[in-house]
Amino acid sequence: MTTSLPVRARTAPDARRYGPRHRWVVLAVSVAAQASFSVMFSGIPVTGVAMRSGYHLSTGRLGLVLGCLGLGVAVSDIAWGLLTDRFGDRRVLLTGLVSTGALLALMAVAVTPAELPGTAVLALCLLVAGALGGSVNASSGRAVMTWFADGERGLAMSIRQTAIPVGGAVGVALLPVLASSYGFRAVYAAPAAFCLLTAVAVWHWLRDPGKEPTPSEAASRRESGPTPRRPAPGVSPLLRRDVWRLALAGSLLTVPQFAVLTFTAVFLHDARGAGTALAAGTVLVAQLGGGAARIWTGRRSDRNGDRRTPIRLIGTLTALAMAGAAVLAHAPVPLTVAALALGGLLANSWHGLAYTEIAVMAGADRAGAALGLVGTTIFAAAFVTPLLVPVALAASSWQGVWALAAVAPLLAVPLTPRGRRSP
Repeated sequence: MTTSLPVRARTAPDARRYGPRHRWVVLAVSVAAQASFSVMFSGIPVTGVAMRSGYHLSTGRLGLVLGCLGLGVAVSDIAWGLLTDRFGDRRVLLTGLVSTGALLALMAVAVTPAELPGTAVLALCLLVAGALGGSVNASSGRAVMTWFADGERGLAMSIRQTAIPVGGAVGVALLPVLASSYGFRAVYAAPAAFCLLTAVAVWHWLRDPGKEPTPSEAASRRESGPTPRRPAPGVSPLLRRDVWRLALAGSLLTVPQFAVLTFTAVFLHDARGAGTALAAGTVLVAQLGGGAARIWTGRRSDRNGDRRTPIRLIGTLTALAMAGAAVLAHAPVPLTVAALALGGLLANSWHGLAYTEIAVMAGADRAGAALGLVGTTIFAAAFVTPLLVPVALAASSWQGVWALAAVAPLLAVPLTPRGRRSP
């Protein structure tokens, strides 16, 4: 396979410019940024049992509070994407990581069960944390799109998307232990540290593939203020029907992912009498297995040029797996856990394909807006799912909950545009 870089990355290197190999450093920084956000986003929900007890929440209020993380991303992601297209990846990443780390540090000091904040305060803090942390989605994705050509983008973007389950796995393994041993000060302080450390790496290593400014050019830019980047002319991805179809399909595929992530611990505790360790292990398998599947599917899509057909196939398999989880909800615990882990793994495996495809559809200069759109629809589903689960549970049973998680990805299959080969 031959690989090529974008035109900007193929120009002759000079002493003031980063060479093509720096794209792997950029990818590593993008992975670190996405993982730092995911430690918080995926780890905090798995502390749900301790949070419900410590903050004196009902199951419904717990769903609302945890859903606010997804809502925060959903309401801000398009704006972050547009800002990324206009001002660049580095500025947006630094702004998001530093502000998210600062907010989490503040929560570690003032929004713990010891301070007895109201539900509204806790929900608002998680809403803002999601809104600030969501900046990494479009900005880190656009950085990858800028540095990698289409023949490598599937793999590169899938590696970046693998940071979500891998970072989530760190959060799932670490934060419940911190909650039980040290309390919620440690739960918020740990992801704050990850975000701030990653911001240092972004400051040091994330650069545009074009020429770096001379000291006099840099001084001139500081005096005149930042120069916004203007996307290339053309139809905005926010006005394209095919882009919207893929983004909405992603939101439906997200329902089983967050049903498993957010309520596996509560289900196993309340319905099966199992401990937090088993729930954490189940989600961990789903996260790590899903991450490995993202890399495999991304690499395969670079070879055959088709990302849409695998998304449709994954939707079908996820629906079957979650239907199995519904049927096995009261089976022996190992069977129940296996079904949930498989459903969660499949529900975590499609992201690299969808993010790459929607960015390619939009073009590199408008990738931020497209990535912001798909982030908005996905995290809107991440907000709605924790609200729907208690309603489905009250209306039926846990079997009904997992059945709902099976219907959503099945609906995503016809909504996903039919397969095509990348140019």
